[in-house]
Amino acid sequence: MTESTTIAAPEKIPAESEATAAQPEPKTAGLRRAAIGVERRFGSAAVAFLLIAGVFGAVWSVLTPPFWGHDEITQFGRAYQVAHGGFLPQKIHDDRGPAWGGDVPVSIDALMSYAFVDYQDNPDEPEPMVLDPHVYDQLGSAAVSADTTPVWFTNTAAYSPIPYLPPAAGIRIAEALDLNVGGMVLATRWAGLLAYLLIVGFALRVLRGHRVQWLAFTVAVLPIALFQAGTVTADTVTNALALLVSALVVKALFLGERLSKPETVAALATTVLLPVCKPTYVLIAMLTVLIPARRFGFGDGERVAVWQRVLPWAAAGLGAVSFAGWMKIAAPTGDGMSLMRPEKQWGTVRPGDQLHGILSDPFHFLRIFGDSIARRDQHWFTQFFGELGFSYVEVPALTILAALLAFGMSLGAAERFSPTGADRKRTWLVLLTIAASVAMIYVTLYMSFTPVGYFIIDGVQGRYFVPLAVLGLAVLLRWVPLRLADAAGRVPARAAAFTVVTATSVALIAAVVKYSTLVWG
Repeated sequence: MTESTTIAAPEKIPAESEATAAQPEPKTAGLRRAAIGVERRFGSAAVAFLLIAGVFGAVWSVLTPPFWGHDEITQFGRAYQVAHGGFLPQKIHDDRGPAWGGDVPVSIDALMSYAFVDYQDNPDEPEPMVLDPHVYDQLGSAAVSADTTPVWFTNTAAYSPIPYLPPAAGIRIAEALDLNVGGMVLATRWAGLLAYLLIVGFALRVLRGHRVQWLAFTVAVLPIALFQAGTVTADTVTNALALLVSALVVKALFLGERLSKPETVAALATTVLLPVCKPTYVLIAMLTVLIPARRFGFGDGERVAVWQRVLPWAAAGLGAVSFAGWMKIAAPTGDGMSLMRPEKQWGTVRPGDQLHGILSDPFHFLRIFGDSIARRDQHWFTQFFGELGFSYVEVPALTILAALLAFGMSLGAAERFSPTGADRKRTWLVLLTIAASVAMIYVTLYMSFTPVGYFIIDGVQGRYFVPLAVLGLAVLLRWVPLRLADAAGRVPARAAAFTVVTATSVALIAAVVKYSTLVWG
């Protein structure tokens, strides 16, 4: 008897399986691929920033009563002047002393005047700060009048027109659409917010693919930064440009990567524009000259031509000349700054006398500087996270704790920077530049806002240090090797990113809730 061998016939695929194989992939897979593509092109931090900053910036723009932002009355006045071609400071008559300003529509001035009285004369708690919301609705619904009246804005007349270009564009758009007073204020705020989203979004895109992007993100969505982005102020564009130059320096100097051509153009443009936005940040704009020429996106990255070496220095020179030129133009406005102070201190802010005092007795200035830190440092710390406009509402403890958690996670998840010998020297130069910029903040306010003989340097606010935060922390990251790691020694990048986004969202929500409760009730 012989064995018979049987050969199994090939298995037929059931009709159901054939139909399944022929079906298109689920929509979720397509969405996932699209999300991955967006993340690779723009960076996850940039995408998260556009969502969070867009939402909360818009919330602040609507939630904040008209002209309750930081110096928003004078900021709007300067923006209106720029929108109508008034680029240089314009002297106006004022019986109190030297003054600069310009004309605004009478109906807008009516809303300004009411807002000024309303945030000056707050009732006691638990009453809301806003006395009567219906008055804002009534004044805001009025048409923008053709008649104008001069208003005082000496403090903002000293700023160049550059940071006011976005809000000025918003004013012109509001005029073209024939919006009412409230609509014009909102359009002006939204134009500034859009500029912040575009500039900072590009800055975060510069760092895509690197975990340090979350550090820049954490600074960019600080409650104080988004509050200012949602109101009318020159600080919106100033902060955005400072974050942009910081991201470019981190990429080219600390990460050692070559900039793309658009990033190189942005670096050169920021070097020119930032010095005329706010004088105190002129030095950080000049840090682009520390970037090795081969890391710029123009020309050959290996054989560096002379013009490649000259280009960043030429941009820095143009920025320095623009800075010096505008400082000369704006210098006379310093004589009118004392009118921002109580009546008994009018005429006591004298920049020339303060400068003479610094040069003749520097130890006295250092003593005043030390006293200022001893008396006010805790206040500046809170203001770094948020003292929200002229309501002077400080963000809650939950906001500060959540923001600190976000900083801890973003710092712990960042890359380890491995400097060469030359880069170590450049790191020291960056640190010295930051220290000098901090000193300029104090010296500027000592000369331009502090009365002669005053016991502290007055006018310093924690928000002035936000533009220096990314570079300052980048220096810390280069010298401090501590990082987050899981049990396998890997950096938990996704978990850290999720924690940063969650913590910053909690910080912003808590700030919005407190502000709404205290201001509107």
